[in-house]
Amino acid sequence: MRDPDLRDRNMRDTYMRDTYMKKTFDDPTFIEQARQMPHIARVPAEMHIGGVRIAPATVLAPMAGVTDTVFRRFIKNASLFTTPDSKLKTENSERNEGAQDVDLETTNETSGCGLIMTEFTSADGLSRMRETKRKRYLTYYEDEHPISAQLFGSNPETLADSARICQDAGFDLVDLNLGCPAKRVVACNGGSGLLRDLPLIETIFKRVRAAVSIPFTVKFRMGWNDANIVCVELARLAEDCGLNAVALHARTRENGYSGNARWEYIAAVKDAVRLPVIGNGDIRSPEDAAAMVEATRCDAVMIGRAAPANPWIFRQIAQYTATKQVTGTGTYDKPTDMDRYRMIRDYFERLMHEVAEHPEVPGPAETDAEKRLKRDHESAQRDAIGRMKQFASWFTHGVPGGAVLRRDIFDAKRGAEVMDKVEAFFTTRAELPACDTMPEHTEELEAVSSAWG
Repeated sequence: MRDPDLRDRNMRDTYMRDTYMKKTFDDPTFIEQARQMPHIARVPAEMHIGGVRIAPATVLAPMAGVTDTVFRRFIKNASLFTTPDSKLKTENSERNEGAQDVDLETTNETSGCGLIMTEFTSADGLSRMRETKRKRYLTYYEDEHPISAQLFGSNPETLADSARICQDAGFDLVDLNLGCPAKRVVACNGGSGLLRDLPLIETIFKRVRAAVSIPFTVKFRMGWNDANIVCVELARLAEDCGLNAVALHARTRENGYSGNARWEYIAAVKDAVRLPVIGNGDIRSPEDAAAMVEATRCDAVMIGRAAPANPWIFRQIAQYTATKQVTGTGTYDKPTDMDRYRMIRDYFERLMHEVAEHPEVPGPAETDAEKRLKRDHESAQRDAIGRMKQFASWFTHGVPGGAVLRRDIFDAKRGAEVMDKVEAFFTTRAELPACDTMPEHTEELEAVSSAWG
């Protein structure tokens, strides 16, 4: 049921936006000031979304073309950390001997990443596609729990049907994307395009909520542009319609990924609702995560673009939080060149394993079945090589001379060739003095897919 005093509530929202926000928060230095303050707060040890426990309260953001099952499991294992507790420290140290193996089974309790999310999936496509193809889009492994499936679209009935499909597939949560700024998605009134139509969003919320019993969440932006900020009203609408949590990327659709995320709007949403609020935008380090929690009092932090460049960030947040609780000063491990090499190698090997599941057809394909197998193999090979190049580029940021490797792999045609170049580069690096560095912040990292919400 909607609040009977909706008119009064909307008047308060308008007052907050036109006075409190503009006078207090609309300051380009807000995020810098938040980062510079002493970080008394820490990322919460856990939160609950409906009946699902998220521990720690960190979330891998859904990213198109990135957060497939290979990358999600890769992040879970890169996030393994050792707690200061002596008993758990012994147990985890034994497990961490194989922490670089992406096939290592993990649980939510030992990984610094509390919740992972799928790439966003078209509700229209999911409802129409064959069962066999549907399974490919909704593939996950048991060690990925808890896991949320993210959907986008604008048809309430289709979104409700697709949410049921996700629930039946065993996902722990289902999420609605209202943040994607990509033109092709917005043109279909999906993603952040829906932010211009709150009545339709309300209908979607109600249809999906009635269709599933698992927790239902929404990820959204502040609004379409600065003249149409709707995040507080939308969060309250979500609460009224029975959603279980909200996640705010503190930029407008018009902002894209430019400028600073405006964390003050996360704080405003947190003030407005009793639902768990997840903050997203410009978290590049454990210190940033602590600063966001302190500045906004959000219940969890969501990390997107920083994760492909620094797969260890969730582990670092867990280490920072644990050491700060014990000693008062947060510390964390920084990756060495060899850490990066092992990560690249393990990720590539996992990709090649996926390619091997589509066997190569020797010689010319004659039957329809052989032609289909050949197409599947070639498609898997192209996809794997593309991802290798993409992630090798991100993983080598911060490594001196990494630009040379990025140029070398650009022209590679096969997976083995890419791996040979990586091997040669890091063999040469191993002969040089050790250098521990964090990923560099460059324009290349900013040139991300516009489909990342």
